[in-house]
Amino acid sequence: MKILVVSDHENRKIWDFFEPGMLNKYDLILSCGDLKPEYLSFLATMSHAEVLYVHGNHDRNYQKCPPEGCTEIDGRIFEFRGLRILGLGGSMRYKPGPCMYTEEEMKRRISKLWLKIRRKKGFDILLTHSPAAGINDQEDPAHRGFQCFTDLIDRYHPKYFLHGHVHGNYGHGFKRTDTRGETVIINGYDKYEIDIPDEALPCVKRPGNRKKDPVPEVPSSQDPSSSGNASAP
Repeated sequence: MKILVVSDHENRKIWDFFEPGMLNKYDLILSCGDLKPEYLSFLATMSHAEVLYVHGNHDRNYQKCPPEGCTEIDGRIFEFRGLRILGLGGSMRYKPGPCMYTEEEMKRRISKLWLKIRRKKGFDILLTHSPAAGINDQEDPAHRGFQCFTDLIDRYHPKYFLHGHVHGNYGHGFKRTDTRGETVIINGYDKYEIDIPDEALPCVKRPGNRKKDPVPEVPSSQDPSSSGNASAP
């Protein structure tokens, strides 16, 4: 399965210089937010992929003009070919307005999902807009991460934590990839590719499995201004 992760910046090669067939290789497109609804609609139209998204803190216009042909998974778990994807959009509240939450407000959002998470026996991908506290976040109020996201990762050990909000052009402190325990962390700014072999999909870790899945290999470094890719074993 090939997954395209997008966030915060419309990729010019796709958006302005599109060539037929460019998106055919993707099975799933995941948006971490802060993208024009027209861009997501374009991705859905020009590909055969399922397009899933959460809201970014600047996605206020999604209420009046939601992306066509796409599925919002903000505040829910969506299953795609056996992958359980938990979506939690929005950023830390730094001013009045929608799509922003305090730490306590985000905790309450998560608490409403505990039964669904339990029924699904966890999740494989945590898809958010904001980073988690202490993981690729920054010190200013607008770009601080949520501690409750860090707690979710430590408790459920998803294969991937995908987020945006921290841009590649912010300079020092931008980190494209990282790991925390068994979880691969990816900042989806602009675009990033994930390749999961189909034979690996039935082997997604479930609580109670005796065999421990290996941690997917992550490149040691990449140019923050460029797109990247990662391959699962």
